[in-house]
Amino acid sequence: MSEPLGKYQVQYLDGKPVNPFPPLTARAEAFDLGVKAAKAAPAVANHPVPIAALYVETDGGYFGLPGVDPWDEKRDARKYAGPHPVVAHPPCQRWGRFWHGSTRKPHQFKLGDDGGCFKHALAAVDAFGGVLEHPCDSHAWDAFGIAKPPRTGGWVEAGMGGWTCCVYQGQYGHLAGKPTWLYANRVSRDELPELRWGKTEQRIHPRALELHGYEKARRIGMMAMVGGKDKTRIRNATPDEFRDLLIALARSCAKQPQPA
Repeated sequence: MSEPLGKYQVQYLDGKPVNPFPPLTARAEAFDLGVKAAKAAPAVANHPVPIAALYVETDGGYFGLPGVDPWDEKRDARKYAGPHPVVAHPPCQRWGRFWHGSTRKPHQFKLGDDGGCFKHALAAVDAFGGVLEHPCDSHAWDAFGIAKPPRTGGWVEAGMGGWTCCVYQGQYGHLAGKPTWLYANRVSRDELPELRWGKTEQRIHPRALELHGYEKARRIGMMAMVGGKDKTRIRNATPDEFRDLLIALARSCAKQPQPA
């Protein structure tokens, strides 16, 4: 059961709202948080732009890169206070399709209960410029009143001066198609890159085809055949080419003025 909240939807479980977000208020709060952070941040020197990579894996793809300041779980990216533009990968577990937990034990978690990570990531992008990445169909877009982009691709206005798009990381080397939503701010439309838009071609693992036949191999996809303890890390990893694109986008955001 659901009923509209503004133009968004509130989902109910046992008669109680499980996502009682006031989207426009939440978005305004995040934007105000970003404005305050921008005002409090030190001035940026006029030199090649460093960026901060927020909510990234320890010793992962953002570590060891020149001009990149990585913030992993230990540093707690919610504490980032500028002044550099950001690439933000806030946790998505409580915003995605299975936000409630395992289908064998549903509704053990609350929708959007991420400790404020998404809100602070959004505020950082609004304050200092940069780009935020989340899975396609993330409930955070509804919760914070961000316009949903079309799956076919292309940048669209997201509100509050931001831009959003849908892009498939499979176009940049990920094993899966991995449709992804991006949100960018403090950047002009002319500075936004034209990405490889559109869905990736179907990929079928040859071993899955041999074991299960075409229909099941097509349905389960490439990642189902990746075993071992690194499966989650591989699934969550950002391909190097896509990472570099996000970094370049964040650096272009530094050319735009911060909120007054």
